[in-house]
This record gives sequence, C-alpha cells and structure tokens, in this order.
Amino acid sequence: MIDPSPLVRFDQGTLVLEDFPATQIPDGFVFDERVQRWRGPGIRYHDVVMELHRSKQPYRDEARAYEPLDREHRTGRVPRPYQSEAVDTWWSAGRRGVVVLPTGAGKSFVAELCIARANRSALVVAPTIDLVSQWYDGLRRAFGEPVGILGGGVHEVHPITVSTYDSAYLHMDRYGARFGLVVFDEVHHLPGPAMSSTAEMLIAPFRLGLTATLERADGAHGDLESLVGPTVYRREITELSGDYLSDYSTELVQIELSDAERQAYDDARAEYRMFVEINNIRMGGMGGWQRFLREAARSTEGRKAFRAWRESRRILQETPGKIEVLAELLRKHAGQRVLVFTNDNATVFRISRALLLPSITHQTDVKERRALLDAFTDGSLPVLLTSRVLNEGVDLPAAEVAIVLSGSGTVREHVQRLGRILRKVDGKSAVLYEVVVSGTTEERTSQRRRDHVAYRQDGS
Repeated sequence: MIDPSPLVRFDQGTLVLEDFPATQIPDGFVFDERVQRWRGPGIRYHDVVMELHRSKQPYRDEARAYEPLDREHRTGRVPRPYQSEAVDTWWSAGRRGVVVLPTGAGKSFVAELCIARANRSALVVAPTIDLVSQWYDGLRRAFGEPVGILGGGVHEVHPITVSTYDSAYLHMDRYGARFGLVVFDEVHHLPGPAMSSTAEMLIAPFRLGLTATLERADGAHGDLESLVGPTVYRREITELSGDYLSDYSTELVQIELSDAERQAYDDARAEYRMFVEINNIRMGGMGGWQRFLREAARSTEGRKAFRAWRESRRILQETPGKIEVLAELLRKHAGQRVLVFTNDNATVFRISRALLLPSITHQTDVKERRALLDAFTDGSLPVLLTSRVLNEGVDLPAAEVAIVLSGSGTVREHVQRLGRILRKVDGKSAVLYEVVVSGTTEERTSQRRRDHVAYRQDGS
C-alpha cells in the first residue's frame, strides 16, 4: 500500500517535497516544473520537520542521512568557566549560533564539547589546509579514528569530517544530508554568494560558528544569523587576558619621512585626492573604493590618480625608517620569539634580504613552511617575517612579540595579529608594536583601529 503522507527528500543540496498539501508548502520553496515537485534549500530541513511535528502531521523523512555519533570524547581537559558557559548558551539557543572568543581562548575545545553533547555526525569547515590539518589532529585525539578530510587532495568522508570552505562548496550537494552538526571555523569567511551556499546546502539542524573577529567591513556578518544562528556568546580579549590569555601591551611607534619622501608622498596624495574630490567619491563610505577603481579605469586622469595612490603606499611601506626601527626592536627583544607583519610579499622579500630574516608567504611550500614554524617554536629561528598568511589559523604559543610594519585598514586584521601572541604560557607577557608614519594615512588608520576594545588595556 502506498503511504500518502508527505515526504521530504534530499536532492543535490536541496529539499524536495512530495505529497504536501498546497496549504502546507513552507516559505522558501518554489515549484520545480522539471520534476513537478516543490523544491527549497537544504538549510530549511529543520524548520520543515519542526513544523510537521507541531502540526502532528505524519510524514516520511528520506532526507536525513545522519545518525547519532556515539563516540566517547576522550579528553582529560577540564573546561574553563567561559568555555562551559559558551556550550551551555549555544545549547539553550537551540543548538544554533555563533561563539566569539579571542584567539588562544580555546574555540576548538568548545567545538569538541558541542560535538560530544550534540552526539550527531559532524562536519567542521575551516578556511585553510593548515587549519584543516590542526582540526584533523585535534579531532582524532578527542574522538578517535576515523576522521575524514575533504581538501588538499584528500577525499574521505566519515561521521566526523573536516573540510576546507572550498571543498565544502564543491561537495555539499552530495554530502549535505550526512551531518547533523556543522561547525564553521573562522565563520566570518562564510558570508558571500559562494561560501554561503555551502551553509544553504547542508540540512544540519545543529550549527556552530566560531570566530575571534566577527564584524566585517561590508556588514555581511549580519547574514550569519540566517546561515548559522545569532551570536549566542561573546568574550573580549581584555576580559580573558591575565587569567586565560597572556598579559599584553600595545605600543605605537611613530616615525618621520625624510624631506624628499615627504614631498613625494604629499604630491602623490594631492593628485589622488584631487581626482576623488572632482568625482565626488566618498572613500569612507561603503563601496567607495570600488567606485574609485571604476572611475579610475575610465580616463587617463583616473589612471594617473590610481598610480599616485600606489606611489603613496609604496613610500610608506618602503621608507628606510621602518627597517631602522625594526632592527632596533629586534635588538631590544633579542632571544624572544618575534613575528614581523607587513602588508605585501614584496615588502617581506625586501626586508628579508636587508636584515637576513626568514620569511613565510603564500609562496612558501608546505615542507619549508613546517620547518620554519618548527624552528620558530624551538627557538632556533626566533624571528619570522610574513605578510598575511599567519594572520589566522596558526597555533604559535611561543610567540611573544608582534611588530606590525604595515597592513590593511581593517580592525579584524590587527586583532588577528594581536591574537598570534596571546597564547597563555607561564611567565609570558606579550607586546605588539605598531609602526606608523606620522602625518599620513597610516596614522589615521591606526587611530581608527585603536577604538577597538583590544587596544584598551583597561577594557573601557
């Protein structure tokens, strides 16, 4: 006998509804003429099933392909109070939401606790292969073998699986029904047309987002509530430093341009600013930079203005004064582990040659990168120079000093760089130096960044 009750099934990242009364079609579903069925995103699974339960409507569920995990959480670690609070708050919020904790505060352990408590097959999504490798090792220690991997040339799916964002985007049309819990590490990467579709293809009713730097300049972090859930727990660096993170300080080091550099900088900025003002471009507003690029591409004057902008940036990044200050700071902190951050690879290579410092960029191959990080950890190479690849996702508890020579204007990047030196080690007191050129855009950008609570040691 054919069961006439409504049926829900998973199909290539979507849900297909069969035998649903027209009055019970959920929001977000459209009629697919190709199969003569109603179709909607996989993320709607939880809402569809809950509504069927509430209406006491019998139904057939052919979508769910995940099962109880039933694996012991093998850890001797006692959760810190804020970690337990984070898990409890996430659980009370319906097992959906974002947890914001500083780098070094143990977000991955919070995820382990959530996986164990939810007891559902789990997918962890991370932005880089390095982070996937860290998660893989940690989850094997916590829950035993097997742990699957999607990414880096590996394609293995198990009840606990770790994936890059890119691989999840490529494969969740096939595997989106196999996980009851999804953990998005560095969840600020998720908003956007491509990555957000990953969240939409997954049927996982339980969702956890983790980040130290939630807010995005484009405001797209607001999309996370529909993709993962609301922010359910948040603690700042200043709340945890001392007890759970290293004590730290931040110091602003200001330098001056030479007379010739100052003249060249002022001339370049004047040409750039004239074009911006003539075209009534508001650079401080949303989309200002994109509009400048569009306008600059349309005329000879615009292209000159763009070259002038690049020249002003080059002068600030290449001024010899920064190398002199760097050399002084390295002498001051001789014997300590120091990370030096710049904005771009060209600056990395120039400083590396000038001061004979080892460097890591996106061009560094995996074996050399691992060797350099190991040497930094054991102290045989106490200084590492980099651009942006160490901003997030690298566990370097030995790092004590960060020197920022240049970077983007985002608060996120600088909080991430501060986070690299905050892992708790007995007796450690971390310091971040921000080297800026006085009377330039660097100084104004630094002032904006320092409005963030992480730069106010009193937490006010």
